[in-house]
Amino acid sequence: MTAVSARRHKKRKLKAEINVVPYIDVMLVLLIIFMVTAPLLNLGVDIELPQSTARPLEQKKEPIIVSLNREGKMWLVLQGGKNEPVTEEQMVAKVGAFVRNDKNVPVYVAADSDVAYQKVYDVLTALQTRANVPRAGLMSQQGEAKQ
Repeated sequence: MTAVSARRHKKRKLKAEINVVPYIDVMLVLLIIFMVTAPLLNLGVDIELPQSTARPLEQKKEPIIVSLNREGKMWLVLQGGKNEPVTEEQMVAKVGAFVRNDKNVPVYVAADSDVAYQKVYDVLTALQTRANVPRAGLMSQQGEAKQ
């Protein structure tokens, strides 16, 4: 047999391998996309609460939190739920429904320190008169004692 005929009789063996390089490339691209977009997902409202030296209250139940930002827009967190933007009418209806089910549910108003006092007062009045909240509190940040 000549060398040419020996090469013709020799068949190539099939390789049963999976090329994982494209999968690694896709995973790295997805990782970079998630790393870039994760900080952009802002689920909260930027509120700069006034500072206080009062001790925090101990609560056994998750509170309902009504938040006001600098522009006076309102957000609502219902007992550990999602922070959602609401109008005053929606806030009154939702908080009123929770209070009708449980009169002892804590309700707090968290307003930015730059919000007009009248706006905070209007929210507290709406909670007490229209949503029938027996007690509503104000939230603040822990600050240093002033002398």
